[in-house]
Amino acid sequence: MRRSFGIDKPLLLFILALVAAGGLIFASAVFGLLARGGLNMSAVAGKQALWIGAGIVALLIASRLNYKLWRRFTPYLFAGALLFTAAVFIPQLGFEHGGGRRWLSLFGFSVQPAEFLKIASILMAATYFATIRPHIGDIRWGLGGLAFILAGPAVILVAQPDIGTLGVIIASVFAVFFAAGARWRDLLIVILLGIVTVAALAIVKPYVRDRVTIFLNPSQAPQAEGYQIRQSLIAVGSGGIVGRGFGQSVQKFTYLPEPMGDSIFAVAAEEFGFVGSFALIGTFLALALRGFSVATRAPDAFGGLLAIGISTYLVAESYINIASMLGLAPLTGIPLTFISQGGSAMLASLGSAGILLSVSRHASKH
Repeated sequence: MRRSFGIDKPLLLFILALVAAGGLIFASAVFGLLARGGLNMSAVAGKQALWIGAGIVALLIASRLNYKLWRRFTPYLFAGALLFTAAVFIPQLGFEHGGGRRWLSLFGFSVQPAEFLKIASILMAATYFATIRPHIGDIRWGLGGLAFILAGPAVILVAQPDIGTLGVIIASVFAVFFAAGARWRDLLIVILLGIVTVAALAIVKPYVRDRVTIFLNPSQAPQAEGYQIRQSLIAVGSGGIVGRGFGQSVQKFTYLPEPMGDSIFAVAAEEFGFVGSFALIGTFLALALRGFSVATRAPDAFGGLLAIGISTYLVAESYINIASMLGLAPLTGIPLTFISQGGSAMLASLGSAGILLSVSRHASKH
């Protein structure tokens, strides 16, 4: 029996550093409620602290469980996550906000099921491709399996619509497919299909077309569709080299939409400047590289592919969010991992990080 070597301490350090930094950034961003007439700052901050605490518990439990146990239940977890995500379309249970029907109201809490679909999709991809790895060059098993895994999430998330979450799932599952040894032919086919799909969505989905248009021409509609990116860039630029200082962001008051949500990086950039932003981006990069290192040392194919998928998910989500706030990618509405407001996202990301730590516990040391 292979013995456990203990959790990868640098990986744990990067995760805890991001959670701690996220708590400080959120504590500052929540003061933006003052100028917006928000009288429930303590309730918002308390709820976020509660979700962080729940996420830490999920991380500890997942890190102690042997990651191989997840493989046995993966098909049921994936099917359950698909049904859970589709439940937002049930009247009186799911509700709409900001133009998307993505949330469930359960016992007084709002839950976004798609957050849990991310890790369920990664588990499914790691399980499937670890099983059929010798046949991955066969288009029926390789591309066919990839299409099968992504079909359910694609249909449900396009209908909601939640293209940002779908993008994170596709990137994570694609990374698993690539790491499993997919042929270059198949990778190119996937990339070309992705480009065609985005173009098609831009044609048939007006909000996708608007976001692509604003990305290509940020100065367009500065008081409408382009307002958020314009205010975000003002916040980032105002931070300069070292920032205005903790708690001193101006844009979070009145001007910047969603300062506690998908715009929270702009608040951090304004208060901590280029130096702080670079440190935050660098920590996410270090997390990814350490996660990939764990993947190379995993004792089996499933563990290695799982580590690749989770590392990609946690960091790709963060970089997509940051890129959208810098005008380097279209706005997506996805959260900044470990930092943005959102209980479902916090619980899912910290739980996933716990599974990654579990893989590291069994990885060889060198």
